[in-house]
Amino acid sequence: MRHLAQSGERASIIFWGPPGSGKTSLCGILAKRMGGRSETISAVLSGVKELRKIIEGAESNRDVPTLLLVDEIHRWNKAQQDALLPYVENGLLTLLGCTTENPSFEIISPLLSRTRVLVLRPLKTEEVIGILRAALSDKQRGLGVSGVHVDEETLVFLAEFSSGDARIALNQLELAVGVLSSMPESPRRLNLELLKEIIEKKTPSYDKDGEAHYNLVSAFIKSMRGSDPDAAVYWLARMLDAGEDPRFLARRMIILASEDIGNADPRALQVAVAAFQAFEFVGLPEGFLPLAHAAIYLAAAPKSNAVYTAYKDAEKEVRTRGSLPVPFHLRNAPTELMKQMGYGKGYQYDHDYENAYSGQVHLPAQLADKVFYQPRNRGYEKKLGEWLAWIKRAHKTRNPH
Repeated sequence: MRHLAQSGERASIIFWGPPGSGKTSLCGILAKRMGGRSETISAVLSGVKELRKIIEGAESNRDVPTLLLVDEIHRWNKAQQDALLPYVENGLLTLLGCTTENPSFEIISPLLSRTRVLVLRPLKTEEVIGILRAALSDKQRGLGVSGVHVDEETLVFLAEFSSGDARIALNQLELAVGVLSSMPESPRRLNLELLKEIIEKKTPSYDKDGEAHYNLVSAFIKSMRGSDPDAAVYWLARMLDAGEDPRFLARRMIILASEDIGNADPRALQVAVAAFQAFEFVGLPEGFLPLAHAAIYLAAAPKSNAVYTAYKDAEKEVRTRGSLPVPFHLRNAPTELMKQMGYGKGYQYDHDYENAYSGQVHLPAQLADKVFYQPRNRGYEKKLGEWLAWIKRAHKTRNPH
């Protein structure tokens, strides 16, 4: 980034990073280094109409390169991005875009292929502290004229409170300094106790339609799959505190109970469904309890994906071989004509045999020896595996050919 700014090279760039990580500031720095005309547009407030005016201005001033700074570029839909593409492609516009969302999902592929993507991370605590100190000492653009001194402990708290978002930290600092300055006997020192009385309750960083949503859900599911109840309940609390729909989380646990636990612990599905029903009965705020109950149980339960792999293997056969005919001995014969055609002929009623097992074949002939379900050697599924091993031996005995 530093080398790019120093070189003054003209290149279309998309800055991708969390809020308050410096995307807009870096755009401004690069624009000054590159030189030329700079046009700034917000994708939230502006669309194709405003873009066309900028394009007309760039075409009438071709001798001077035009830089287009687009804030929150992910807000533009495909048609709006398509309108921008030809002018980035032919070099009329050099694009500097900012986004908090993954460009792979939000920016159309042709436009993305003609830009560089620079990824910004959340600021570290010490970096936010440095920004706060700079704001407190700057008498022209910052808070230096207030004369307020802020304790080191308070700066650390503000930096950690912001979760790497410099804008949040600066806004809270400005609020606190403003409140102090408005007091009749204005104190010149801001300590932690006073700060906590002033600042607002922190709003968790969470967008139910954005990448943060999917990252947290992924962490929640993988924590349960990874048998980590502590992490599972933490991510659950993070999402509930941020306003996630509890029913969505309950549905994810029901899916996981079958996909990742299955018959290793058949009770897991019962617990997950019961948690959903209990939440419907109780609601919030106490409804977090059955959800936490289920998350911890699922995380602690023995794991098996045998149900999932069995279904996917069966699905593959269905799509590969098509609709194989049902064997005649398995077909129902409600009419005399069907009986004459052989429907149901040779069916063996399993309860008439030892251990309620006749040994008859139930798959189509083309799949007679196919095995889809392979139980794992864990939890209750270990017992199922032992029983199915007996079934397999009995089947060979009763069907030697």
